[in-house]
Amino acid sequence: MPQGPSSTREIPEAGSIPKHIAIIMDGNGRWAQNRYLPRIAGHKQGVETVRGVIKSCMERNISYLTLFAFSSENWRRPTDEVTSLMQLFLSALEQEITKLHENGIHFKVIGDLSKFESKIIESIQIGEQLTAENTRLTFTIAANYGGRWDIMQAMRKMIVQSTNLPLNFEEENLAQYLSMSYAPEPDLFIRTGGECRVSNFLLWQLAYTELYFTNTLWPDFDEHELELAIQSYQQRERRFGRTSEQIQMGISAKG
Repeated sequence: MPQGPSSTREIPEAGSIPKHIAIIMDGNGRWAQNRYLPRIAGHKQGVETVRGVIKSCMERNISYLTLFAFSSENWRRPTDEVTSLMQLFLSALEQEITKLHENGIHFKVIGDLSKFESKIIESIQIGEQLTAENTRLTFTIAANYGGRWDIMQAMRKMIVQSTNLPLNFEEENLAQYLSMSYAPEPDLFIRTGGECRVSNFLLWQLAYTELYFTNTLWPDFDEHELELAIQSYQQRERRFGRTSEQIQMGISAKG
């Protein structure tokens, strides 16, 4: 699956339906606390929300869905919560991979997997291999991921693997080593839970992405909430550095 053009170098096509949606799933813990439940109950309910969002994306012919499940900073959380999250992650992998495959979904995980226990790594590898040829939807989980880490690991790979790398290398030289080099840049970024920041998520890829923030907590984010986000996206004018007049005159992506 080839990567789309860089939005800082070329003008990508912008359709009325986003081709790629990226989401920070925030608010699981608060959802549980509001109900006097342990925080892990909110994360379990959040898995149900993931199922619904995947279904809604497929119904809308969205090609890529990327979810921020666990950041490289989340290891700072209480040990018992991190342990519970890892158990839930493993359980979800074991239960959902076959269903994803049956629905024609291509499953990917991005991030530094070295901190995960071997069972989780093995389940990820099995899932990626099983679904590698599927094309209905590319569903990516970002786990132990950070945008700065992504850029740094890409730099290291580029330096080590590239021969005759010019000192004045271009974006294209680096972009092929980024974790999501297989996908176009997100058209729409959604963050639930009321926070208005990107929290080190896809820093390179979000350069020209439309941002949408909602107070809705992730476990309550349903098909209606997704539709509201898409409607907001459809009201935006994506100029990619051009003027409104150029857009109205139908200036092509090649200028």
